[in-house]
Amino acid sequence: MERSVPVILLATTDPTSRRILADEMRRRYGADYEVLECASRAHGRAVLEGLRRWSRPVALILGCYGPGDREGLDFLRRAYGYHPAAKRGVIATWGDFASAPTIFRALAQGHADFLAIRPERPRDEEFHGAITDILDDWHLAQGGEYQPVRLIGELRDERTHLLRDSLIRNHFPVAFNPVDSEDAQQTLRSLGLHDPELPVLVLEFTPTPTVLQNPSDLEVAQALAVTRPPPADKVFDLVIVGGGPAGLATAVYAASEGISTLMVEEEAVGGQAGTSSLIRNYPGFSRGVSGAHLAYRAFQQAWTFGTDFLFMRRVEGLGVDGGIRTLRISDGSEVRARTVVIATGVNYRRLGIPEVEGMIGRGVFYGATVSEAPSMIGKDVCVVGGGNSAGQAVLHLARYAKHVTLLVRGPTLVVTMSDYLIAQLKATRNVTIRVSTSVAGVREEDGFLAAVRVATTGAADEELAAGGLFVLIGSVPRTAWLPEIVHRDDAGFICTGAGWEDRGIGTLVPSRMPLPLETSVPNVFAIGDVREGSLKRVATAVGDGATVVSMLHSRLAADSAADPARERHDEPPGRKRRGDGR
Repeated sequence: MERSVPVILLATTDPTSRRILADEMRRRYGADYEVLECASRAHGRAVLEGLRRWSRPVALILGCYGPGDREGLDFLRRAYGYHPAAKRGVIATWGDFASAPTIFRALAQGHADFLAIRPERPRDEEFHGAITDILDDWHLAQGGEYQPVRLIGELRDERTHLLRDSLIRNHFPVAFNPVDSEDAQQTLRSLGLHDPELPVLVLEFTPTPTVLQNPSDLEVAQALAVTRPPPADKVFDLVIVGGGPAGLATAVYAASEGISTLMVEEEAVGGQAGTSSLIRNYPGFSRGVSGAHLAYRAFQQAWTFGTDFLFMRRVEGLGVDGGIRTLRISDGSEVRARTVVIATGVNYRRLGIPEVEGMIGRGVFYGATVSEAPSMIGKDVCVVGGGNSAGQAVLHLARYAKHVTLLVRGPTLVVTMSDYLIAQLKATRNVTIRVSTSVAGVREEDGFLAAVRVATTGAADEELAAGGLFVLIGSVPRTAWLPEIVHRDDAGFICTGAGWEDRGIGTLVPSRMPLPLETSVPNVFAIGDVREGSLKRVATAVGDGATVVSMLHSRLAADSAADPARERHDEPPGRKRRGDGR
């Protein structure tokens, strides 16, 4: 069934802005969107109400703020209630600096998603860059019409949920059909499948459809054929374990400087940051950027420079073989490298309540906000957490859910969440913040989550109706796979630099002082959130990635000088031949 053409709606009382913007929008986007213009707030609200009644998708709502229209910001704020999933942009005129404080305050409070300056010349690509970026974000959230990967499974089955989340985060256009739907049954009949083992994954972009029944991660990776294991005798200059912001930054800088690089990622590029619907405080993105987009662009950079990738494979062990570091991979292979960077990041801490853990995929989710938000339309939802990830999750879910309640264990958000997020949460009408509150249990109906029991300091326990519970609390480092020779603190975070030497630890103490990001194993480094003392921010993780590359150059050069007989193909230390490792 063909989808309705999405709508771009413009409403302003300023006739000059309305004429300029309507002409620009129709000329650039008229072939793919229906562009509607309204001359007043009342007209705009009536049109939005009609579009909602007719179930028409609204991609973008534009309002103006300036001397010719002082109502645009209020219109955009109210427009949220009609079409929460639509992107909202405020248009200002160049030189109207007096309006800037009011506009920035509205942006901080979440009344609009972005600011653009009205075009004043033909081919104003700065303006259209802002528009196309925001439309790209809308399409990513909605799911495109081109869906060459089809997933059929039980609604809210945990394995189906994990597989769907992984595919979406890895930018595979995937269509999900519940097994009892007509589309799913028709697909299964056409493939000759009767009572298949669920979930079923169908790759429709292959010459003949590839069908996988309840596939493992390795089977999915092999079927997608995006990456291939390197030759067994290959020795990389660098292997990066983990594809979050820290690992991706390392890959970009290392590969661009000629260091032969392999990245191994268990789930999807981006790590926890890749699940964030909108990061507003990363330098260079004044309109904000989704974690998925930021991660995917970094991945494309690293790939372009020649980084090799192994996706949907786990590193299960680290060993030392003379001057070589060995990594045991979950597919049974072994990867060899001269240096290793551990950038595995952290997992969200589990609530540890048995009845909650038993509902994972059936209404309870750790992270997964972007992939599961559309299924929360019209439902009451709870989010647990007090950090930026939880705040971003609440704002994203509020676009779909009837109401979102943020449950915060501490007495305030001030010390754990950025001020701009707190302001947006307080300004969002279908969001409630409850501090000094924790989850005590859940109630299910027909196998799905129906309610969350909460305990609030100084009050009796109560039950909140909820079709979804999203948990984003704490940090558990992904270090269980490491041997004891890699020293960690009591919480499991990796110790780097010289500090661990003073603790009397029996590890591979090198004959030299370790470098600042080096672990207790020479030539093995740790960066990003997995490192003891890290700041748990995307920007600092990227900074770690850039910093560690200079240390890699130092170690590769020193090892090359210490072992002149080592075959380096007559290359400078840390460099590789053109085409090597691609």
